[in-house]
Amino acid sequence: MRTKICGITSYEDAMLAIDAGANALGFVFYEKSPRYLTPKKAKAIIEKLPPFVEKVALFVNVEATEVNRISKESGATLAQIHFEAPQTFYNELKVPFIRVIRAKEAKDILAYPNEYRLVDAYCEAYGGAGKRINIEWFEGVDCSKIILAGGLTPQNVTSLKEYGFYGVDVSSGVEITYGKKDPNKVKEFISNASK
Repeated sequence: MRTKICGITSYEDAMLAIDAGANALGFVFYEKSPRYLTPKKAKAIIEKLPPFVEKVALFVNVEATEVNRISKESGATLAQIHFEAPQTFYNELKVPFIRVIRAKEAKDILAYPNEYRLVDAYCEAYGGAGKRINIEWFEGVDCSKIILAGGLTPQNVTSLKEYGFYGVDVSSGVEITYGKKDPNKVKEFISNASK
């Protein structure tokens, strides 16, 4: 499974994740999050990163123009849309994007079956709550275009292999404190996900 380490707030943590084998890094542009970064701070990290790593910008409840502006300003290569938006919103985006499904029930995970999407457990707050989704919902489902998030840890990620997820996304499960990654947990998570 491919891995994304989200909630990156420093160059050191970004390189720690890359050196451990992460395929993507997540930068949070949601001001209510304890992992929030300004586009300027994100750019200072992103412009020093090596090539071939996806730089994902996470957005909540903003206009398409904001997504376009911040993605360009920061150097992000993919926008992660963490809220329900009309198709007109997506039509206005000038950056590649991935939708996030905040699943309340089993049928929710079947939305947008023909596109890559990130599936997270529904909670009132947006992202990083560490709430685990009901894994039984994925039994018998084609998960080859699903990136799973929510409540993942180095210990439980190994149990996901049989479902055939495209990838996994973790933030709080590999942290010491909000926005500060634990080197051992990051390495263990990526190692366990990619075995």
